[in-house]
Amino acid sequence: MACARIGIGHRGSRMFRAQSASMTTSAEEPSALAGLKGARIAIVHDWCPDFRGGERVLARFCRLFPEADVFTLFDFLDPEVKARHFGDRVFRTSPLNRLPGIRRYYRNLFALCPFFIEQFNVTGYDLVLSSSSAFARGVLTRPDQPHVCYVHSPARYAWDEQFTYLEQARLGFGPKGLLYRYMLHGLRIWDVRTAHGPDLMVANSEYVRGRIRRIYGRDALVIHPPVDVDEMPFTARKGDYYVAASFLAPYKRTDLVLRAFRAMPERRLVVVGEGQQSAGLRSLAAPNISFTGYLDRQQYVDVVRNAKGMVFAGCEDFGIALAEAQAAGTPLIAYAQGGARDIVRPLGRDTPTGVLFRQQSVESIREAVEMFESNLAEISPSACRQNAQRFSIERFDREFQAAVAQAVAIQDGGPRAAPRMVSSNPVHAAN
Repeated sequence: MACARIGIGHRGSRMFRAQSASMTTSAEEPSALAGLKGARIAIVHDWCPDFRGGERVLARFCRLFPEADVFTLFDFLDPEVKARHFGDRVFRTSPLNRLPGIRRYYRNLFALCPFFIEQFNVTGYDLVLSSSSAFARGVLTRPDQPHVCYVHSPARYAWDEQFTYLEQARLGFGPKGLLYRYMLHGLRIWDVRTAHGPDLMVANSEYVRGRIRRIYGRDALVIHPPVDVDEMPFTARKGDYYVAASFLAPYKRTDLVLRAFRAMPERRLVVVGEGQQSAGLRSLAAPNISFTGYLDRQQYVDVVRNAKGMVFAGCEDFGIALAEAQAAGTPLIAYAQGGARDIVRPLGRDTPTGVLFRQQSVESIREAVEMFESNLAEISPSACRQNAQRFSIERFDREFQAAVAQAVAIQDGGPRAAPRMVSSNPVHAAN
């Protein structure tokens, strides 16, 4: 490293704080934090089955802290994807990663994940950053070790969506169902016990901040995930179709979008993505609905940027795909829960960028599409593009650096219960 390693203990802690006070964001060098160049930093991420929203945040952490060591339970990333986003970064994985055929059943080992996340020894580092949807936050740290946790969401399947997941897996109260329910009960106990380990929690949306408050009884900063606005070319002239783009999982509620467009044969819908619901959703196809399956990145960008609007009926914790659509100048028609409330400027506000509907139902989606069509002149692609700037990579870098500085200040005796908000003001749905 360019600087001498910062020592562990009281003297090293003072040096760390002195360096942290001078953190700056440089447009010329966005991946480096000058004040932390000599620090030993550990980044802990739940798992990497593929490159989705959480992995995009992880990739940005790695850019901000190029000397950091990365720990994750599983690493199944395609080598080309990994090389493009992480370079030659080596991930330190758990022993579970070496089990035969683990990629097929790793999710079924969730009850073992708390134990194995605790086996990552990060106590020798000067700063710990965790990127967590379930387990990474529970890594064991020293009392004097600054720890910032970026929360994508409290584990849905362990909390409010437990019954939905059990129903989808057809796990009732038979022996297997009872075993899974008991394991989820144990996960909830561990989850709450470890919730106060980080000095600072960072939520990716106001929705997740609310879930953190209800489940763990503590507050969090809101720092929206980084969106590569420049990767989405702005397109003012749109096509004559709508797009629904996501991993085709039940909670995305793409089925409602399909049923709504079946009832609107004059409106075209293009469905992008694959997933566990692919076969069932294709059975709902109609002459005005087409499926593209998986698209490479450039094809995906082209479909989204030329669409008249993106329709989404799920409740996302944030929804990077929604923010990316806005960056391309594509309006949103979305369910008024979750991250969509942070992203969409709804009709009725200044410079609206989309329509929010209040119920997850076919009729609500139909009404929202008709409302959008009736108010096309009020929702401009340029307003969508401008709105997306609130989620830029540069903004994320600046705000996350401030969060790290705040965590260091907490270790130095600052307040812990009421973190200072560093994010831009979120925009909520109109009443």
